[in-house]
Amino acid sequence: MELFAHAEKQNRDKSLPLAARMRPKTIDEFAGQSHLLAPGKLLRRLISTKRLQSILLYGPPGTGKTTLAHLLASETKGAFRQLNAVTSGIKELREALEWGRDELSATGNRPILFIDEIHRFNRSQQDALLPDVEQGTITLVGATTSNPYFSVNGALLSRSQVFELYLLGENEIVQLLQRALKDWSRGLGMYEATVTTEALEYCARMAEGDARRALGALELSVLSSTTQPIVVDIDAMRESMQKKVLQFDPTGDQHYDQASALIKSIRGCDVNAALYWLARSLESGEEVRFLCRRLVILASEDIGNADPQALSIAVSAMQACEFIGLPECQLTLSQLVIYLALAPKSNSATTAISAARKDVREGSVIPVPKHLRDGHYAGAKSLGNATGYQYSHNSPNGIAAQDYLGVDRSYYEPIESGQEIELAKRWRWIQSKLGEHSTDPSMPTEQTGTHSNHDRH
Repeated sequence: MELFAHAEKQNRDKSLPLAARMRPKTIDEFAGQSHLLAPGKLLRRLISTKRLQSILLYGPPGTGKTTLAHLLASETKGAFRQLNAVTSGIKELREALEWGRDELSATGNRPILFIDEIHRFNRSQQDALLPDVEQGTITLVGATTSNPYFSVNGALLSRSQVFELYLLGENEIVQLLQRALKDWSRGLGMYEATVTTEALEYCARMAEGDARRALGALELSVLSSTTQPIVVDIDAMRESMQKKVLQFDPTGDQHYDQASALIKSIRGCDVNAALYWLARSLESGEEVRFLCRRLVILASEDIGNADPQALSIAVSAMQACEFIGLPECQLTLSQLVIYLALAPKSNSATTAISAARKDVREGSVIPVPKHLRDGHYAGAKSLGNATGYQYSHNSPNGIAAQDYLGVDRSYYEPIESGQEIELAKRWRWIQSKLGEHSTDPSMPTEQTGTHSNHDRH
């Protein structure tokens, strides 16, 4: 009976894809993630001392989260059970937690419960884990491609250590591919295939850090070869690489990360980087309206009066994109991004309104000076409202020397950039005129009918 079971297992193992067969058996075989697993690093120390606490493994697909979870169990000699949050509900979760309690009671060793895609569990399912995690009944190992600080409950997050896994470097992937080509028991060694250096480097580059994708392409290129002996060149590898599918969640943190990269590249005047992040967003399926909204905001937030025309161009581009749609509106977006990236920058409008609103929220309330109050109603004069107001159009250069706030405040700090240089000069000149605060009784004051009654509207 055991003989048949062993044979069946061997047959199942042979049918596994190369990426599954090449999963490392020890931590030393694990590719990449030296910032976590190099000697002396925290996770490596926890493993070596067998004092593993509940952890969350966060990183893109193909970085080894599931593999690492299995290795944690084998290295610490702990019982292991796996759930997938996509296919498991509260019933399966409760059964797994009951298994964990029984395992701890029977052996005295804390078992490992691995939950893949843990961010897919809703709040109640995540909350169901809390008592057993808090009491140490299980060691929770959660894996997620979504930022846990956004997708995992705060209570569970605070009881877990977060370890971020990075995309593998090209050299690391090349080494992994070479190991697979030489391995006879698990890899492709039996085929004695020759893969050119250019093909390996191309595969590593196009995989963009995803070891699973690279190994899949290598296996396909070897198994599909019709030459004897097998030789895989860059053309054969190019055919074996599947079309790149960009990982993108329009409601997740990657959505905001890409938008942040686009905005910061434009703010930093790097046209090439801005165009890349625009292209990345479009290829990922980002909503054009979202991109237009962010670019219109940037025109005021980061360019402002250094180039006032930027806002008009951004709004026009937004309207054009709405009218044209994809794919043609990519041209409009490209034109806009190039213009915004090269435009002179000023955030004075942003800092000015932020400072003014902060003053309103946190400072003492400034009453409207009497001479600025509405005087267009019966009894206003008896209250002293609008008395002494100087009508600006009756003053030289259209500037009346009077106080418009009643207290000394400074919010607008012009930046010496682009057209704001001229605005800064004019503002300094205006300040000198306003600061005169003329009390000349002959200065004309507001008279009924000298200007439109717009104050009441």
